[in-house]
Amino acid sequence: MPANGPYEILDDHFSAGRWANGDSRLEVLYDGCRWAEGPVYLPAWRQLVWSDIPNDRILRWDEATGTVGVFRTPAGHSNGNTVDRRGRLVTCEQGNRRVTRTEPDGTVTVLADRYAGKRLNSPNDSVVRSDGTIWFSDPDFGIISDYEGHRAESEIGACNVYRIDPATGEVHLAADGFEGPNGVILSPDEKKLYVSDSRSARIDVFDIREDDTLADRKVFAEARGDVHFDNIRLDDEGRLWAAALDDGVHCYAPDGTLIGRLRVPGRVSNITFGGPRNNRLFITATTSLYSLVMSATGAPRL
Repeated sequence: MPANGPYEILDDHFSAGRWANGDSRLEVLYDGCRWAEGPVYLPAWRQLVWSDIPNDRILRWDEATGTVGVFRTPAGHSNGNTVDRRGRLVTCEQGNRRVTRTEPDGTVTVLADRYAGKRLNSPNDSVVRSDGTIWFSDPDFGIISDYEGHRAESEIGACNVYRIDPATGEVHLAADGFEGPNGVILSPDEKKLYVSDSRSARIDVFDIREDDTLADRKVFAEARGDVHFDNIRLDDEGRLWAAALDDGVHCYAPDGTLIGRLRVPGRVSNITFGGPRNNRLFITATTSLYSLVMSATGAPRL
């Protein structure tokens, strides 16, 4: 099917008409990273922060002025960033092998750095539920070399997804059997958890039981060819958007059908929705930060 600007239409459900009111091209907001990851939009400040992992810094882009500055350096070779329901920044620090929270006064609280007494591998991405429960992925990407962290042996010996109990701070094993767990996201009703696995090129979805354990694991989507997923996001119509590295950004219907792509220069690492109307897609790809204002709107912020 034909393309419409950056949009590649693979299914009628991703028709060009749906994006007629959006941008016709990607906007370059910054170019100067070594490997950009982990964007998250902070509504209260109209700012976006993201990680430049090899340069060991978190950068900040101001929407009102378009200026970019350093938010934190050193930053523990930070990867994924998100915010909790109180607006506090939650960061996966690959180099420090921990998950942290930045408090309103700027101090940093360690939320998790071990499981069963063993050091985590290199936390990658996290999501926070409305009650404060945190799920995070822990692949070995930050310990296999010194480029995005520090070379080391895994103490756990596996790449898993974990859950942090907000009441006790205890770290629980949520799901195993991954090759390289990466992006994690909750459904808007917080009853399902989606996890992308970069090495197996698959996105799984789990039901969340009342006791917070995961059940009924299913494959939501599988990539074809030499395509690998990084992080994932949902929009307000239940479509799932996935950073697909060398294949741009994929868009999946709620049933897991691939319906369209966004063509992006470079290797797409991460995406997030933001802006005052939550309809601006921010994309990190290789050295750059891009944005695209769309007709699609990110899933509601609870």
